[in-house]
Amino acid sequence: MEAFWLLIKYIVLGLLQGFTEPIPISSSGHLVIVGKLFNVGIDGLSFEIMVNFGSLLAVLIIYRKDIYSLVENTIRYITTRADDAKSDFQFVLFLVVATIPTGIIGLLFEDYIESKLSGVAVVGVTLLITGAALWIIRNLRGKKSDGGITVRDAIIVGLAQSVALVPGISRSGATIVAAMLVGMKTETALRFSFLLYIPVSLGVTMLSAGDLVGGDSEFSAVAIPAILAFAASIIATYYSLRWFINVMARGNLKYFAYYCFAIGLLVILFL
Repeated sequence: MEAFWLLIKYIVLGLLQGFTEPIPISSSGHLVIVGKLFNVGIDGLSFEIMVNFGSLLAVLIIYRKDIYSLVENTIRYITTRADDAKSDFQFVLFLVVATIPTGIIGLLFEDYIESKLSGVAVVGVTLLITGAALWIIRNLRGKKSDGGITVRDAIIVGLAQSVALVPGISRSGATIVAAMLVGMKTETALRFSFLLYIPVSLGVTMLSAGDLVGGDSEFSAVAIPAILAFAASIIATYYSLRWFINVMARGNLKYFAYYCFAIGLLVILFL
């Protein structure tokens, strides 16, 4: 029976993390809240690594055509300087630029964030901040497409992604808010946000892979539950992101702001 409940716990938390990862309500914040409410949590690195990698695979599947086009045109521009490939080459450069702040800030402040800013009270406040940010940009309609992005825009979006290292600040929310505030079109902001997720998530996965194989002594005991959580996160992220893309197209970000306000207040008042 204990093994059965372990399976259920991993699958449910995998689904939760996968569903909340793409949408602007903070997956890390929700895991903190659920852990507090139901006294559930998963020790060790295996769960976090597996479900994050599952979400990464789902994003890669959805944006596979964009990735192929960006890689192909970047190589073509480097080798031939083709004018029609320049925009995609610059887009890739801006993704690299936007990744740098997250890497630096993550390395410098990861321990502090985990020890001082991971409590449920902090999550309540940061969810309110996420809601306020979403509310501010709910009616924005920018004009910048891929070719209009600048280095300054990329740095601002990268810094916004760094803020999302704090639980309760949504990564997708922070990057989309920043992208729309600098004038990107909705579809461009969405595309830049999730293509930016790929190098960050891939970097975390690669850096943590050694810990999963050699450093997490409990992994062999939970290998099957972790694999099921991995599968659950792929499925949940895939359908959640598909849904969120449609929500963004209809301009309904305000509903996520309402949700963050409600959950943030409930957490502050009752947890």
